[in-house]
Amino acid sequence: MQYDYILRRKAKDLESNRGGSARVDNVSLRIIELLQGDGRLSYATIAKEVGLSEAAVRHRVQRLIDLGVMQIVAVTDPLSLGMGRQALVGVKVSGDLVAVASEISKIKEADYVVICAGSVDIFVEIVAKDDERLLQIINGEIRAIPGVVATEAFVYLRLAKQTYSYSSK
Repeated sequence: MQYDYILRRKAKDLESNRGGSARVDNVSLRIIELLQGDGRLSYATIAKEVGLSEAAVRHRVQRLIDLGVMQIVAVTDPLSLGMGRQALVGVKVSGDLVAVASEISKIKEADYVVICAGSVDIFVEIVAKDDERLLQIINGEIRAIPGVVATEAFVYLRLAKQTYSYSSK
C-alpha cells in the first residue's frame, strides 16, 4: 500500500513538472550549487555543508534528477575528443515546429535543440568531426526533414564563455 502511494506521488510530481518549473527550496538550491562546483562531491560532504543526513541528501539529489531539474554528467571539450567543428544552426520551419525539432533531436551530433521565437524557429547546436560532416548534417539530414524551409549556420571560431551554473537566486 505504501509503495503504491509513493509511485502515485512520484508520477504526480513528474507530471506537475512537465512544461513548468519544479518547486526547489533553498536547501535543494544549495545542493545544486555544490554539485555544479564539483559533480563528484560525496553525499556525506554535501550533507555536512547543508545540515542534512547523507540519506536525505541522496533522496533530494535523486528527486531533482527524477524531476528533470538537474543531471549529473561529465562535460567534455569536443575539440580534445577529435570533434573539430561546432556550429549553431538556425532552422526556419513551415508547419509543426515540435515535429521538426523532434526529428532534429534524433541527429547524433545535435547536442542542443531549442524551439524559439524570432527570425528562426529552431536553433540546433551541432558538434561534428569536421566541415564535411557538418555539411552532411545540414544538407543531408536537417534540410531533408519535411517542413524545413531554410537553414543558416553560424560556425564557432572560438569559445569565449561556457557555463553550467544556473540558479534561481
